[in-house]
Amino acid sequence: MPTREDIVASEDLLLFVNACFVCTGQSEYYGPAGAQSLSLRFLHRYIGGNYRRLYARTLAAGINHHNQALVLRTLLASGAPAEPEARAEEGALIAAALRRLPAHRAWKLLGALVRDRVNNRRARAVARAFAQERRDLGFDALKYRRHVRAVVRHFHIPLPEPEELPPFLFLGRRVRRYRTERFEAWRQAWHSEEALYALPYTVAEGFAAHHRVPRARFLERIQPMMTPGERSRLMKTLGRHDVSADVDLRRMPLTRLCLYVLSLPRDQREARRAELEQALARCAEGVLARRPLRLGRVALVLDRSRSARGSHQKRNRPLAVALGTLALARAAGQQARAFWTEDCNDPLLIDASGNTSLGRPLLDALDWQPGLVLIVSDGYENGPPGAADEVARIHHARIGRRPLILHLNPVFDSERYAPRGLGPHIPTFGLRDAEDLPAVLQLARLAVGDLSLADVEAWLGACAARLLEDAP
Repeated sequence: MPTREDIVASEDLLLFVNACFVCTGQSEYYGPAGAQSLSLRFLHRYIGGNYRRLYARTLAAGINHHNQALVLRTLLASGAPAEPEARAEEGALIAAALRRLPAHRAWKLLGALVRDRVNNRRARAVARAFAQERRDLGFDALKYRRHVRAVVRHFHIPLPEPEELPPFLFLGRRVRRYRTERFEAWRQAWHSEEALYALPYTVAEGFAAHHRVPRARFLERIQPMMTPGERSRLMKTLGRHDVSADVDLRRMPLTRLCLYVLSLPRDQREARRAELEQALARCAEGVLARRPLRLGRVALVLDRSRSARGSHQKRNRPLAVALGTLALARAAGQQARAFWTEDCNDPLLIDASGNTSLGRPLLDALDWQPGLVLIVSDGYENGPPGAADEVARIHHARIGRRPLILHLNPVFDSERYAPRGLGPHIPTFGLRDAEDLPAVLQLARLAVGDLSLADVEAWLGACAARLLEDAP
């Protein structure tokens, strides 16, 4: 029989993991960024202070990069635990998670430790190991010079090759000439527009502003130096300046691919239908190859209301998550069928409009007799409020708790410290990226059962073990 303390602990941990799947501290359609950051900071301090070992293991639970960085920052700022076993496991998790972070997030995290004046033994060792293990520290220094310089100086990190790295970091353009080609291009870019086109896009952009280069000309000439992600994010900007660009759809993550599709005008989506549908199917299969998921007959109730447009920071993300979840369900299920809040015969041409009316599509989905129902919505139901939960309550009372009905919410509600729910009869889980669906469903199957602290600890322990096994 679980004690009251065990129940509270398991609920706390699941609340935290759920929030870390979806919250990034950015603004939402119904909420400002400041409130998000405040709520998230409280959650990290509370869980990190009361459940430290399990808090460290959440690094392996599939939480998003923003929250991984916050966990690492909290752990490194507080030093190592006293118990040898906990200290060894935590140190290994920190090293593995830091290596997996995108480079810009990792250097920004270490730069935040510098600003916080963290300089304990563990932080120094982690920063030194990270810098020395980088495959191309010179390239990192070029792209993130301010962060790398601060980290090297603060943690007294000895610099490996190239030998011109210390002068580049600490003397910059005061050096007359660099033998390293990329460093010399950076030095010349202070005086010559031509030199900036040999630099990475994010570095060249500052020099373009310095030289007042016309935006259209800069975007046209810097394209060869853009990464596929940068090119896809800048598609609208390129279009406004009549600059054509080829985007490699095969290299996009699923949610970013959906965002790209939604950014295209409807006539372009129609003209490129075969290409886009094939890209979505191929990307979904790639996700399932890395994270296996098998679904039977699954119904999806998908929200395409006005709020699915998202905020200015997360434009179209709720709608993109719905589209990506549909692509994954079709790839993982024997049968998958979508029921939209507004009639939609062609998901490829979808846009956000109307109210959030979930009751009617949920009724239609249950009439189809699926084995699983997934509702993708921001939870602000207004046509009418509470209809979906009432449908679920009556269905459970008459038929039983089959099929399982789950609500997947791509939006964080800062007032509730969790994604906004639809009611007590529909469990809610955060889903910021559609490709996280396998991990979120694993969490959901754990949470909708007879929840116990032992189950949560076992799940986090298994996640940590897998991460450490995969670590180089």
